[in-house]
Amino acid sequence: MNLVVLGLNYQTAPVAVRERLAFNPDEMNVALAELVSLKGVFEAAIVSTCNRTELYCHARDLDAVKYWLAENRHQDLQSITPHLYIHQGTEAARHAYRVACGLDSMVVGETQILGQLKDAERTAREAGTLGTLLNGVFQRAFSTAKEVRTRTRIGAASVSMAAASVRLAERIFPTIAECKVLFIGAGEMIALCATHFAAQSPCKMVVANRTLERGQELASELGGEAILLSDLPERIHEFDVVVTSTAAPLPIVGKGMIERALKQRRRRPMFIVDLAVPRDVESEVGELADAYLYTVDDLAQVVQEGMASRSMEVNSAETMISEKVKEFDSWLASRAVVPTIRDLRDHADRIARSEVQRAQKKLANGQDPQLVLEQLAQQISNKFLHAPLAALNGAPADEQEALVNLVRRLYRLQDID
Repeated sequence: MNLVVLGLNYQTAPVAVRERLAFNPDEMNVALAELVSLKGVFEAAIVSTCNRTELYCHARDLDAVKYWLAENRHQDLQSITPHLYIHQGTEAARHAYRVACGLDSMVVGETQILGQLKDAERTAREAGTLGTLLNGVFQRAFSTAKEVRTRTRIGAASVSMAAASVRLAERIFPTIAECKVLFIGAGEMIALCATHFAAQSPCKMVVANRTLERGQELASELGGEAILLSDLPERIHEFDVVVTSTAAPLPIVGKGMIERALKQRRRRPMFIVDLAVPRDVESEVGELADAYLYTVDDLAQVVQEGMASRSMEVNSAETMISEKVKEFDSWLASRAVVPTIRDLRDHADRIARSEVQRAQKKLANGQDPQLVLEQLAQQISNKFLHAPLAALNGAPADEQEALVNLVRRLYRLQDID
């Protein structure tokens, strides 16, 4: 059972590369079905966030998975290979546990990734691509994450992407309370950002979303207004702060839109945070004099503040993970003998059924029940012992001692002595 994790993250690839390999939620079911249709791939799950894209597979053919990723995302394999990492077996399990605990995140100790892993597990399960191995990995990863958060303070001092956005905005504007804030999208990340900005009591908050109903739901929680994405060109100039995170495959905020907005604002600055992968805002917007554009990668320095104070908690978490990985290794080893155990049971059952049927016929013919039972026991014993006795009698001299010791151990003959 070969566990494989193939992926890239914010440490190995810039956002320009990550966005080319990201998967939209609408693509997941088809992608998962394609993955498990590959020869030598038996289970699959895909994690795709703003900071990482990872394929979790039970697979014999690693090359097939790599080629599939490149082909499915319309990328040249050679160009993306330097950004990829590959973990197998025990190290793949360790990676999954570290991701679930937030130790592999840009924001060390953050909890959002755990929810994203659970979403990936659920999607794979519903798509029918989650089997014994991946289910075992994910459930143990979730359990480990819960224990780490219970027994350590790994997330106590973490600075979330949302909080980092507020901190950066405060470097541009004297106070958020005098700012008008626009949130583009209505997903979990935007809701989190909106909560942090709302705590600063901005003078106006607006949610722009593809569907007005979902936008109004979030806006009502904020005491704000909801508009459609199609309203952006006419409305975006009103806002000092723009935070965007949608699942759009192409940018929805272009350089021209922001140029026109800045003219209408008479060059008053705009602070724009693009937390989407693929990006929602054209990178050229950052070239405009009065536009302060930050992507998820640009927030790295801010979110790492406080890391030193958490170093001991991180060490404790890593130790706990190492213990859990050993448990996983033991579980995996036990799974390796399952087919042999199943075959051995089937073999014994076939012998028993065959001899019982023979005994039933003898009883139906009026033979003495006591004699039939004695013959039944003798025949079952003889047939089940036939293979080990033949192996002992036919073993070469140089293998005999080891085989004798093994048989005595299997049948606990030492206890009899």
